[in-house]
Amino acid sequence: MSEEFKEKLRKYGEGTLADEDRDEVERELEKMEAYQAYLDELMGEEKQASSEDKSIKFGKSKRNRPGKEKKIIRRGKWRARISNTLTVISAFLIFMIICSFITAIFYGTGERVEKYRDVVSSAIAVSQPNTIVHLSSGTGPFFSMNLTSKIEKQVGDEKITVGDYSMKLLFGWARLYNYSWTNESRGGRYYFVYPQGEQSATNSMTDNSEWERLKKLPEGTVAEAYLSFNQLFTTDELLKKFEPKNLQPLWFAADTGPRTRINDPLGFPYMPIWHDDDMKVVQESKEKRGWFGGVTSRSSSSPSVESYGDGELRNANFLKTLHLMQEYKSISKRVIPFIDLDDSISYIEKNGVKLYGAVVTGPVKELLKLKEETWVSDMRVGEVRLWNWRDREN
Repeated sequence: MSEEFKEKLRKYGEGTLADEDRDEVERELEKMEAYQAYLDELMGEEKQASSEDKSIKFGKSKRNRPGKEKKIIRRGKWRARISNTLTVISAFLIFMIICSFITAIFYGTGERVEKYRDVVSSAIAVSQPNTIVHLSSGTGPFFSMNLTSKIEKQVGDEKITVGDYSMKLLFGWARLYNYSWTNESRGGRYYFVYPQGEQSATNSMTDNSEWERLKKLPEGTVAEAYLSFNQLFTTDELLKKFEPKNLQPLWFAADTGPRTRINDPLGFPYMPIWHDDDMKVVQESKEKRGWFGGVTSRSSSSPSVESYGDGELRNANFLKTLHLMQEYKSISKRVIPFIDLDDSISYIEKNGVKLYGAVVTGPVKELLKLKEETWVSDMRVGEVRLWNWRDREN
């Protein structure tokens, strides 16, 4: 083969050969293929003549060569596919193990899980009147953690389930959350009316249809009522107003300044939201197990609080809860997206805790008596249940 022809073959392979030369090379290649086929045929005949056994053996292998080549190619393809699949599966399993390991370390150190639960439950408690959650946590794949809980409300002396709550966190960032209310619940959203000066002093804002609805309820029922006031009260002042009544206060709506909105109240429950550093250890014991270890058990209790007093303690606990939420704003903002924590905290610290609404529960006949109170400007009926009440001793 001449060097000129080799050069043409090279350019032919690269696709840079001129059309005339390309046709010439293709014709030469066709000739070579024909020569090769003829030589293969001659070689086959010569081998058959040399020996019958060798001819048969060689002839079979020669005839079966194309089929064997296809089988070899097919087998190689399947081996490559299986190998690639196993490689991908192995890499995925290793990645999952690494993710699980990092997730366990991240959420298992620094009491992060307890702190996240505290922040979420606190945000719900201060933004959803008379709403209680007991969050349970579980780590998920890819650095996530899921918080779930039943949603409860107190109606009368019982806590009833009104829905489900869930939140997904990714490395401490709240991503998804969901309130799912039961069919019996009114959706967990009621209203307070902010005092409007002298207008509210004459009960002009009272929705009589709500009082009529309350009046039509059977006497043997208890209900949840959302009360609005004609003025702002301190915590101690408001508690004293409820002290002689056969009702149970549950939640207080706090004034947060010009941004106070009737649809997005901010307040605190009747029982303070105690945090880990509020709890007092009353007993500690250590049980020895084995030669080198032991288990320390502690029992703790929350600070005592007067039923219709300790306003300063309640107010301080409210502000402490808001500051905790402010510290973990990325989580709190997801739970209460329409409340500006910075402005609210600044306003309350400057003006003090003043209350303009409350959630109470008790017998329907006792709630109806509130219509005669001049300081109650508006009332909305919440959840209603059959009688489950023990009279309060005043």
